[in-house]
Amino acid sequence: MKQMAITLIDEAVLAGARCHKATEVLGISCRTLRRWRAAGDLTDGRRGAPRTCPHALSGEEKAQILDVCNSPEYKSLPPSQIVPRLADQGIYMASESSFYRILKARGQDNHRGRAQAPRTVSKPTAWSATAPNQVWSWDITYLPTAVCGQFYRLYMLMDIYSRMIVGWEVHREELSDHAAVLMEKACLRHGIAAGQLVLHADNGGPMKGATMLATLQRLGVVPSFSRPSVSNDNPYSESAFKTLKYVPSYPKQPFESLNQARDWVQHFVTWYNTEHRHSGIRFVTPQQRHQGQDYAILKVRTKTYETAKRNHPDRWRNRDVRNWEPIGTVWLNPDNQAESLPSTLQLAA
Repeated sequence: MKQMAITLIDEAVLAGARCHKATEVLGISCRTLRRWRAAGDLTDGRRGAPRTCPHALSGEEKAQILDVCNSPEYKSLPPSQIVPRLADQGIYMASESSFYRILKARGQDNHRGRAQAPRTVSKPTAWSATAPNQVWSWDITYLPTAVCGQFYRLYMLMDIYSRMIVGWEVHREELSDHAAVLMEKACLRHGIAAGQLVLHADNGGPMKGATMLATLQRLGVVPSFSRPSVSNDNPYSESAFKTLKYVPSYPKQPFESLNQARDWVQHFVTWYNTEHRHSGIRFVTPQQRHQGQDYAILKVRTKTYETAKRNHPDRWRNRDVRNWEPIGTVWLNPDNQAESLPSTLQLAA
């Protein structure tokens, strides 16, 4: 197209037309014309411009590939299986990616054979907590034992609003019965009324066991579950387990006995709830947050920073002091509407 434009302009100039008038007719400038004349390659380099690929597969070759893929011998096999089999016969038609691209263009990129295609699972219900004991999450993690290949199971319940560990137990087995007993004890300890609480968990056996579900129904607790194989749907418990296993006091050697494991977890929970300053709740302890003390603590911190700024304004250079505003609503698996909420609301997953 560029060469054609240059030829037309040259013909117009030879016929007596002014160069700038001829270029205006084609919608270009004289400067553009000079650049085209000096360029060695007149290929259109703009994004989205049509491209020609000299080594592209022809329509006949694409049709041949489709015939091979749909032949009785290969109709149930994916290109990852077809291409090597053709190579074993001394035949090369195209790359594996070209096979996939051609099948996709013809609407034949579905799963072959009896394998089920991946299914799309809708996102879990979005839950919000504006106070303690509204939404809990729980999970099970392994604790190593002195016997290779055997583990103790730590059951842990956490309040997502305050990040406080509201219940835990360590057992040898992973059973729904243990989870049900733990849940009943925790609800009794924290005075949970029917219809007050939502309990979120993943899709493990103990989480969906008949005993656990029956206990939740009897207690009036609403169950909530993550998508299969999606750990991000239960971020609070996963984060707590990471803190547990990376805390400096975590034993370097496996636990020698069940009692030793329980004693260590007891000390960890006490530290976590009463001493650990949690980054997700403006670095107050979970217990302070759970008891509503965080507002007064963060107010003192804000006042301290403002006083320091007044005493040394040059150190802040017209910047605001650190944000110590308390976290308000905490969300679990928020939807698109919740993602646009103010920064004072805590989002997860």
